[in-house]
Amino acid sequence: MEQTRVLIIGSGPAGYTAGIYASRAALKPVIYEGMQPGGQLTQTTEIENFPGYPEGIQGTDMMEDFRKQALRFGAEIRSEIITKVDFSKRPFVCEDERGNQIAAETVIICTGAAAKYLGLDDEKKFMGMGVSACATCDGFFYRKKTVAVVGGGDTACEEALYLASLAKKVYLIVRKDYLRASDVMKRRVENTENIEILFKCNTIGLFGEDGVEGAHLVRNLGEEGEEKFDIAIDGFFLAIGHKPNTDLFKGQLELDEEGYIKVKGATTHTSVEGVMAAGDCADPRYRQAICAAGTGCRAALDAEKFLMEHAEL
Repeated sequence: MEQTRVLIIGSGPAGYTAGIYASRAALKPVIYEGMQPGGQLTQTTEIENFPGYPEGIQGTDMMEDFRKQALRFGAEIRSEIITKVDFSKRPFVCEDERGNQIAAETVIICTGAAAKYLGLDDEKKFMGMGVSACATCDGFFYRKKTVAVVGGGDTACEEALYLASLAKKVYLIVRKDYLRASDVMKRRVENTENIEILFKCNTIGLFGEDGVEGAHLVRNLGEEGEEKFDIAIDGFFLAIGHKPNTDLFKGQLELDEEGYIKVKGATTHTSVEGVMAAGDCADPRYRQAICAAGTGCRAALDAEKFLMEHAEL
């Protein structure tokens, strides 16, 4: 069976950064990139808020830079997917989609999270061309423009309020006839002049030529008084939650109610000694590339320290 000191499951800013740090520490990490090499950023167009790129950079290009840097210092990167893990004892045994097994003294999980979408074909069609799941990432592009946010919880209200500080107008599209958000968030949204709440509305499509120009909505879907109408928008933001890519670790690690991996205090240590978690799979709050990269660094440092303390392995 193949052996490694550090196995990194997943890529993106967290995985590649962990690979850079672990490689420079001469730990010879093996990175399994997973189904989406580079992570969510490869679905993003221009990134302007990551330090070091003053002119902005395409998400795929930035992840390629990260990848090259990890390779430069000696990380081994594989395109396969880890499909099974056994964290019951060290060394940990993981298996890829081809049935190959690898024994790892430490594991760093960087499997990320995926934004929840409505399931419309138009969402895929306009991805990166007006459709976004991150107002903090992409809101700047919609200064003085009109946008829509889908969702009725705290996250949706936070996104709407953030966009309202930049955009000319914000529609908040809410499926129910009330906001699920906290009372404080409700009041803030209701008291913001350029936010219009569209209750009992569902989005059934988007339209536009070279990008999003509007949305097809239906009010009172399936009820008396059902009404279809369009709104003109420049951007369409999803705020209906994220799903961490952690199904593989159920029963192996301690997860929170939403499936995010729990870490101990300010560290990246999980409930199993020797297994670290970094990036969006352990971050239900910030979900930013710079944060993911930072935790990737911390996870590699935690792994290095763990190996030093367990040198008998």
